[in-house]
Amino acid sequence: MASMEENFPRGGIQKKPAEGKTPKPKLERDNLFDVCCLYIHSLLFFPLSQVLSEGMLLLGCIKEVSDYELAISLPNGLSGFVPVTQISDAYSKLLTKQVAQGELLEELNSLPDMYSPGTLVRCIVTSIEKSADGRRSVKLSIDPKKVNKGLSSTALAAGMLLSGSVLSVEDHGYLIDIGVTGTHAFLPHQKAKNYIKAVKKGPDLKIGQNLNCLIVEVKNEGRVVCLSIDRSEVAASVASERQNWALSNLLPGLVVKARVQKVAPLGMKLTFLSYFTGIVDFMHMDPEKSMSYSPDQVVRRACVLSVHPTSRAVRLTLRPPFLHPGGAPRQLPGQRMGAVLEEATVKAFYKQFGAVFELDDGTLAFARLKHLSKTRKSFKPGAFKEGCKHKCRIIDYSLMDEMCIVSLKHQIIEARFLQYQDIHTGDVVQGKVLSLKPIGMQVKVADGIRGLVPSLHLSDVILKQPEKKYNIGDEVKCRVLECNPGGKKLILTLKKSLVQSKLPVLSSYEDAKPGLITHGFVVCAREFGCIVKFYNDVKGLVPKNELGSDPISCPDKVFYEGQVLKVMVLKCEPQQERLLLSFRLSSKPGPEDKWKCTPKEKQEVKYQIVDVKILKKKDNGLEVSILEDEDNVVAWIPMLHLSDFVATSKLLWHCLQEGDVLPRVMYLSDKGEHIILSRKSAVISAVQEEQVVRSFSEIQPDILLTGYVRNVMPFGVFVEFPFGVTGLAPKVSMSDKFVTDTKDHFVVGQTVIAKVMSTDEEKQRVLLNLKVSECSSGDSAAESFALLNQYFKELKEIRDLLRRGDPSICELVPGKGVHLVVQDVREDGSALFSGSSVTGLTVTATRYHLGGEGLSFACVGFQPSKRKAIVLHVDALTSEVYVSLREELLKQRPKRVKNSQHSAVVQHITEHFAIVSLLETGQLAAVPIACHFNDTFRFDSEKLGVGQTISITLKAVKENDHGVLPAVQGPAKKNVFVRVRNESETALEEMLPAVKHSLSLGDVVTGTVKSVKPTHVTVAIDDKLTGSIHASRILDEVPLGSFPTSTLKAGQKVTARVIGGRDVNTHRWGDLYMYNVLKNWLEVEVGPDIRGRVPHLLLSLNTKVLKHPEKSFKNGQAISATVTGTDATETNLCLSLTGIQSLEQDTISVGMITKVTLHIGLTIALPGGKTGKVSIFHLSDTYTEDPLGKFKVGKIVRCYILSNENGKIQLSLRQSRLNPKVNSKVEDIEIVSIKDVKKGQLVRGYVKSVTPSGVFFGREKHIELSLLPEDTGMPSVLPESLGLPQYGAEEEKKEPDDEEKREEPKLKTKRRRGNSESGQCLPFLSPPILLFQLKKQTKKEKELEKQKKEKELCRVEAALMDPSRQPQSADDFDRLVLGSPNSSILWLQYMAFHLQATEVEKARAVAERALKTISFREEQEKLNVWVALLNLENMYGTEETLMKVFERAVQYNEPLKVFQHLCDIYATSEKYKQAEELYHTMLKRFRQDKSVWLKYASFLLKQGQTEATHRLLERALKALSTKEHLDVISRFAQLEFHSGDTEHAKALFESTLSSYPKRTDIWSIYMDIMIKHGSQKEVRDIFERVIHLSLAPKKMKFFFKRYLDYEKKFGTAESVLGVKRAALEYVETKSSLADT
Repeated sequence: MASMEENFPRGGIQKKPAEGKTPKPKLERDNLFDVCCLYIHSLLFFPLSQVLSEGMLLLGCIKEVSDYELAISLPNGLSGFVPVTQISDAYSKLLTKQVAQGELLEELNSLPDMYSPGTLVRCIVTSIEKSADGRRSVKLSIDPKKVNKGLSSTALAAGMLLSGSVLSVEDHGYLIDIGVTGTHAFLPHQKAKNYIKAVKKGPDLKIGQNLNCLIVEVKNEGRVVCLSIDRSEVAASVASERQNWALSNLLPGLVVKARVQKVAPLGMKLTFLSYFTGIVDFMHMDPEKSMSYSPDQVVRRACVLSVHPTSRAVRLTLRPPFLHPGGAPRQLPGQRMGAVLEEATVKAFYKQFGAVFELDDGTLAFARLKHLSKTRKSFKPGAFKEGCKHKCRIIDYSLMDEMCIVSLKHQIIEARFLQYQDIHTGDVVQGKVLSLKPIGMQVKVADGIRGLVPSLHLSDVILKQPEKKYNIGDEVKCRVLECNPGGKKLILTLKKSLVQSKLPVLSSYEDAKPGLITHGFVVCAREFGCIVKFYNDVKGLVPKNELGSDPISCPDKVFYEGQVLKVMVLKCEPQQERLLLSFRLSSKPGPEDKWKCTPKEKQEVKYQIVDVKILKKKDNGLEVSILEDEDNVVAWIPMLHLSDFVATSKLLWHCLQEGDVLPRVMYLSDKGEHIILSRKSAVISAVQEEQVVRSFSEIQPDILLTGYVRNVMPFGVFVEFPFGVTGLAPKVSMSDKFVTDTKDHFVVGQTVIAKVMSTDEEKQRVLLNLKVSECSSGDSAAESFALLNQYFKELKEIRDLLRRGDPSICELVPGKGVHLVVQDVREDGSALFSGSSVTGLTVTATRYHLGGEGLSFACVGFQPSKRKAIVLHVDALTSEVYVSLREELLKQRPKRVKNSQHSAVVQHITEHFAIVSLLETGQLAAVPIACHFNDTFRFDSEKLGVGQTISITLKAVKENDHGVLPAVQGPAKKNVFVRVRNESETALEEMLPAVKHSLSLGDVVTGTVKSVKPTHVTVAIDDKLTGSIHASRILDEVPLGSFPTSTLKAGQKVTARVIGGRDVNTHRWGDLYMYNVLKNWLEVEVGPDIRGRVPHLLLSLNTKVLKHPEKSFKNGQAISATVTGTDATETNLCLSLTGIQSLEQDTISVGMITKVTLHIGLTIALPGGKTGKVSIFHLSDTYTEDPLGKFKVGKIVRCYILSNENGKIQLSLRQSRLNPKVNSKVEDIEIVSIKDVKKGQLVRGYVKSVTPSGVFFGREKHIELSLLPEDTGMPSVLPESLGLPQYGAEEEKKEPDDEEKREEPKLKTKRRRGNSESGQCLPFLSPPILLFQLKKQTKKEKELEKQKKEKELCRVEAALMDPSRQPQSADDFDRLVLGSPNSSILWLQYMAFHLQATEVEKARAVAERALKTISFREEQEKLNVWVALLNLENMYGTEETLMKVFERAVQYNEPLKVFQHLCDIYATSEKYKQAEELYHTMLKRFRQDKSVWLKYASFLLKQGQTEATHRLLERALKALSTKEHLDVISRFAQLEFHSGDTEHAKALFESTLSSYPKRTDIWSIYMDIMIKHGSQKEVRDIFERVIHLSLAPKKMKFFFKRYLDYEKKFGTAESVLGVKRAALEYVETKSSLADT
């Protein structure tokens, strides 16, 4: 009330009505808190900034999120920040725990992981601090305990909306801290999942995450509440009267229904929730209805913005984004920030606020009063009438007001830098020295922008004493080394060599093109060379041999840290951030550097298929030259890259000779001394089909990649992929089988297919899975057959090479009969043979293959006679031939076999396949051992054995070039991996396999449809026989887009013809996967055994179809396609739905953007695997400031082919090219040649570079241009900072306001058309940017300023020395407690100082500091602080915090004293219930201490409980020892005299004295009390009784003396004589007794 009285004094002079207004009748008083209404009414004329105070509740919007704080946008253009310690209690505890442990906690998430800009939050002002320059720092908290402190558990009701913070994650939901003591809040998973999906911050809510919670259910009188954060439920919530909202607990963010009470010029007054009143200021009116409000009008929705802590004044908003809880205000486009607007129209001017402007785009902006003019004196209100126009600059955006904040100050409009985003790496800036520290110099670049010059960059040489060269306040010229706007980090350099350098700025690894010469500085010199650093932390290595033309043995003695040198880029790998440099600027590549081709040459070779010629064979590979290259670039093929199969690689290397030409070789990398090439067909196919990743950023989990084993370690396998990406397959992810030794499973150089499990961006690591079950497509038969085909294809190539040297070995193929002579029999039973057809070869037959001859060879001996044998296998690498003499093989019965299942016997096993013979005919077939590239290991029980009978399925009816029938293993072979089966497989495998039947090809049968799938129909012919009809065999003519299988229904009778047969377990009908998202193609089935693939760009010419192909193509849908060829494995057809794409000039095609190159243009993938380029000039018919902004990688576009020459395709995306019939406006015409340009024509372009001679645009023909405003008719775009020659300077004119204006310099600039490969790409017509020069102080001014500071310092010191001066600030108290650290009175005054400012937390902190500071010997001083802390918690804390402090105090002090003090505190604050409970505890704990009983008795008597006091005396006498009884009774009697029943007190004294008549102390107490409270007669009676007692003379003398004093004071002369006579009589009696 005191504060209200101060703010609203009663009485006083009545305010006169404003001019031109008639006084209105007095408004009806609000039925609640009429003082509040008066306050709210007055607030209509005050901005929020003037009434902002601690404890104020506000609705804010997160503007920026950093690791340590949240920047919050507040209403009326204000801003504040939430420190990381003010998020929630649970989050603060995790932070404390992490600091204590010194390691990162998994459950602790950073603020950017939990909060996003644009989110609305409720916050409370915790402190407001003003800096020296007058700026305010508003510290906020979003801790629910502080925001919801007005709520209690009994006030909670269903439908309430309040703030909550995640406390912990449980099995079925989350525990939420809503800041209400005694209430537990629970959020079920079901009510949170929609919110989690929408915010995209992870699969779960995180501890400390702030939520907008809706109470769904309240249980147990508010002790348990159930919450929801579902966006739809929260958005629909409206606060109502039933929810028991009061002014004490009203929260910002609540949406209410309201009624207009009054409309004023600066806003409106509303009533809501029946009896509450609030205001809406002009910034928060609904923009569309701001002029249409009238009194008593009902407002459907309004949102509470703020609640004042003392007056409870409420502000509301009517802006649409806030009228649905959980919404978000509109954001400002990034390019608008800092924009200068030539003409902004004044919409309204408010005397105490500022002015509202309408900008060029129709949006509103607000300028505060201080930003309307340079100074207050120069401010002219007349210039801001409605309709006036002013030049201004956008300096900020208020999210809560949805308005731009603008400034009209000239220095702000002309400022070169307004925010960190305006500064770019390499910019030269002017700054002012702020401070010099050991780490470097702090420089002020502009208002709010500060940078650091590290000590290494203070000069070209290292400065030991920089303070001698630089003084605070000096103007310095710096260059930006690094700028991070997000972290507000700016690193500068003062090295003159860098500041004045004219060489290109190297700020990214992508800019480091070989041959580039630039300046860098040495950061490290070691024996291996020098590490040189550039801008943006780009660094590279200068190897020892590139340090100079002469050898340098000790680089660290020649070069020093910080030295600036010119360097040349030799080589750069941007993805790996590797840079190779040289100090030899003029060196030319020698013969040994032949492989170092230019970037252009590398680009032509890179990832293209080329033919190479072998120059030299080495042990580990081949040195080759690329034939298609004019310079015959030297490259290297490692031996293991000659084939997908390790054994074949070695054989091919053995067969090749120098001078041979190898076709189909692909560029792989250039990491070493040579370009590395590869001939692995699987890797080449993957690159051609775009199943590769070009950088780490493209890697996504679950994609399949083809690569090769780089290294095998005990813990796993390292796999490398094309384009240099490497990953690790851990031991557990290597195989479906248990891995004992990794070397048993994989070898270096082996081709593998890997599935990405996860990626780690920080460490650039990729975890892979090589399990066949994860990496296989599921069709093991098709994959194993593809491997066998590839193996024989490469074997055929090797045989062709062998024919040159040894034709005889090429004639030996499996199945060929030869005549041999036995030469020897080994111990293991095998035999060696020789013969004329096998000269120079080792011919072997194992014991098994000697058949019946084996025993006779071993026992009898052998005769040198010729025997016929069958060749099983020829190993060209070791020149070994394996033969067999078995009868069943020699008597082959060749006949045309069917392409179906057969039984076969294993005859010979090689590394990649097994030779088997058919039981029926004895013909030889080859069966692959592996079903996948990764299928490399088998247990002994799984390995095939010679003589074993297996089931196989032939894949061809005729022998191949190698004399064998290709086949795959049938169902008898166990699956070596487990995979998820599709529906059709499951359905077919339920049937009984190998059913005997009499059907043959061509038979017509009738059956019943059993099941219908998208690609096939299962038909039951009889009880045991089942057939399958493929989708392509149902209809004669299939309409495009239809689903053939949908014409049949389950149970329908059908007639069909038998066209083939198989055991259902030998062949699996696969579902038709229409669109493979990971591989970007459409998979189709032409027939049961024929599959095809349609690449993404050949699906349609309609871009809408290409963007979402899965919507247009469904499983089982019939389509018409054109065959364009087969894929690299020759197992799938390559198809097209758009015909054959010719990509001829002047045609239109579709493409996908694969790369966006800044300042240059786009790279687009075209149908057929081609790529094209789009220049920046062909993106649109109108040039824009951000031409590449709307183009993203992966976007589908229509493009016009400008040219297609030598494989280079140039494209255009101009609408005038794509849609010539539509007469769209072409602002910037195409300029193909110099003929397209005429003199006087206005053209626009993009800036390429700026030189002293002018500004350059483009690349081809030279055209002279003018940028003068009189020529172009537009404002000048050239800033003075370019330093170009002035023109027309003599035409200076002085304006009335003394501001100089010069005509723009006339410039003749050269314009060149084409792609800008280097330099900055800027819009041609950009607003002028002028460099703002700071005024330099003179020596005299500096001296005067120094003297002024010295005087001020002396004044402050004198004030501090004054002993009578009372402490005025926290610093004063700090000095006092430092001088007397053990004085509790000082500490208590310090606490009181903070409590006066309602800074409870600071007072607590002072108390804690005192307890740590005061010496342990000063027990009483410490106790005083503990008592003060108990008082503080009792007044400002909760019962919980009070109990915590009390428990600590009991531990550190005498417990009884602490208990007694707390009882006193409770009694003083009228908390009688708590005090009584505490006394009961004390009586149990300290029952032997009489002071406890007496204190409780005093407490009860003060409460008027006399009967309870009587009972307490009885209990006390029972509990205490007998010797204490007399004292206790006496004290109880005294207490009753003071505050209880006097008669009972007398009775107690009388009974005591009757029992103990000689206790003079009790007689004395009784007398004193009776003198105070009794009548004179009663007092005299007591004295008369005492003087007649038989006591010692000394004691009697004491009582007589007291009696005499009493009578002298209160009696008469007679009564005094009476006492004297009685004393005389006593003396005489005593003397007579002595005589006798």
